[in-house]
Amino acid sequence: MTRAWILPLLFVIGGSAAATGLIFKERPGAAAALLLVFVLLAGANSPLLFPRSIGALEAQRRSAVDGRPVVFWRPGCTYCLRLRIRLGRSARRLHWVNIWRDPDGAAAVRAANDGNETVPTVVVAGRPHTNPDPAWVREQVSSPA
Repeated sequence: MTRAWILPLLFVIGGSAAATGLIFKERPGAAAALLLVFVLLAGANSPLLFPRSIGALEAQRRSAVDGRPVVFWRPGCTYCLRLRIRLGRSARRLHWVNIWRDPDGAAAVRAANDGNETVPTVVVAGRPHTNPDPAWVREQVSSPA
């Protein structure tokens, strides 16, 4: 199992344990609601919400060809989730690199952020931008290459 699934798995296990306790207290409605909340938290922190990740080298190659930004992210990052949700459908037009799965991606983020793996780091035209405003990123996607 990869690191990306640890947090979602913990949410599901924790929610299941809490729901089981409520079931033993004969509160099945509360148990179902609590389990639903934990499953939604697991989904929000899983890699499933993000477009398919590619390697950093491939993302940089594709970005050089089509001019689209590269987003370096990791599962469980609140700011990455905020960026993904605020981008909506236009998020699929970006090149996403999961730094937990790609050592080259993690190295690129460290190089751009003084040795820190601060995400999201968005690279536009070869220039890194750490935790940029989602509206600005959306403008970069919609502007002509």
